[in-house]
Amino acid sequence: MNDDLIVEQILVGPMQNFVYLIGSRATREAVLVDPAWDIPGLLERAAARDLRVTHALVTHYHPDHVGGNVFGLDVPGLAQLLDAQPTKVVVNKNEVDGLKKITGLSDSDCLVVEGGDTLTIGEQQIRFLHTPGHTPGSQCFLVGERLVSGDTLFIGSCGRVDLPGGNAEQLYESLTGVLMKLDDKTILLPGHAYGGHESTIGHEKKTNSVLQMKSRADWMRLMGHA
Repeated sequence: MNDDLIVEQILVGPMQNFVYLIGSRATREAVLVDPAWDIPGLLERAAARDLRVTHALVTHYHPDHVGGNVFGLDVPGLAQLLDAQPTKVVVNKNEVDGLKKITGLSDSDCLVVEGGDTLTIGEQQIRFLHTPGHTPGSQCFLVGERLVSGDTLFIGSCGRVDLPGGNAEQLYESLTGVLMKLDDKTILLPGHAYGGHESTIGHEKKTNSVLQMKSRADWMRLMGHA
């Protein structure tokens, strides 16, 4: 375990979203993953730990994760965060246009990344894994032995593909070709509390029904694309 690393999982909003506060004890720098629903509360949590939020990491652009209107709810998110504190928003290059449309952010607000890029916080690198399928620019964050998976992989299930930009074949490749190749001991930290708070990649390989498909054809049938 990395003694410099702080990782706090914060449950927010009526859709059981998880926000993650990831920080360095040495430099007191921090990032917020998918900050939404309660921006003042999230900044207070960071301040209580004597952490200064420098970046907001976006797993994907859906309003319950970044702010905007969803199901008739006006969700506070990135726009309110930037109003409260200067912050760079880190987003996959395939997600930039969607993010700007949903949140009203500008190009200058965004730090655009690709799969394989990294961001250093204190002594720890955060590695960006491009995992399209739920949305075209969905990304997960590998932080040491932890994977923050957004809506790509949940405990016992995975993200849906029937929303605009969803793609069942891409999600299959993201799960089997990227996430399932991580070390079995990798701790899984999902974007919602649908199946619990945390798991491991090894446990999900054994128990997650969507990962039991023996072929691409089986997967496509499961996802309703036979």
